[in-house]
Amino acid sequence: MILDKNWRILTVGDGDLSFSYSLAKYFAPAHLTASVYDSESELKHKYQDNAFDKLHALGIDVVTQFDVTEAHCWQKVPSHAFDAVIFQFPLIPAFDSLESFQNQTLSVNSLNRKLLREFLINAAAYALDPNGAQLGIITSKDVKPYIEWNLEGSLVNGLEQYYLGQSRFEISQFPEYQIRNVDRDKHVKDTSGISYYWSVNPAHAIKEKLKVPDYLGDDYCTVCRAGPFINDRDKLAHLSSKKHKNMQRHESAWLSYLSTQEKLER
Repeated sequence: MILDKNWRILTVGDGDLSFSYSLAKYFAPAHLTASVYDSESELKHKYQDNAFDKLHALGIDVVTQFDVTEAHCWQKVPSHAFDAVIFQFPLIPAFDSLESFQNQTLSVNSLNRKLLREFLINAAAYALDPNGAQLGIITSKDVKPYIEWNLEGSLVNGLEQYYLGQSRFEISQFPEYQIRNVDRDKHVKDTSGISYYWSVNPAHAIKEKLKVPDYLGDDYCTVCRAGPFINDRDKLAHLSSKKHKNMQRHESAWLSYLSTQEKLER
């Protein structure tokens, strides 16, 4: 994970706060503010082993009931005062009932993309300093369903934000960080992770340290991360495959949602 000790960092959605605590203890950035979706009582009830009090002991501010999709929640942190905002392993919570699931018009795939898009929009609008590093960072797993969100491709379509590249996330950088289940007090198996970087500055200097994967190049199917294709026959075989058709359904649904939103905003 490419970070700079001189950065002022805001973490969001950090379930049990173990990432923020490990970041503060072992990396010690110039400034750190941590935030969680739950209230303090909900957090401590949900995660018996949490870092809330440990962060306070280090003098780190912890903002509770922070929903990245709600503009008013971003008023809880200093305005335009951060260089980087980090969202670790985001995932929408489970539906609380069958009825709420059935009433949802978007697919789970699109809902997760929507969460991350709104995070990047609000981070740039409210938290990032225009004179700072201006980075939105999302760390996600390199397995299904996370790789089906096409983060590098259409997440920021229509926005003045740019995908800069990515780096491998090594949890060993953060010794006391424990990846948690989004809804309950369970540890998630450590799987390979990738940290993705966005900025309003398309020529950001950090690009030199990041990797742009081959599957974003020619002769690849970006949404499926498939290729390179040897010839047209090879490419047509992939486009006819069950995997591609499934991914294309996800992509089409997402682009349809973005188109609808654009019309509503006119």
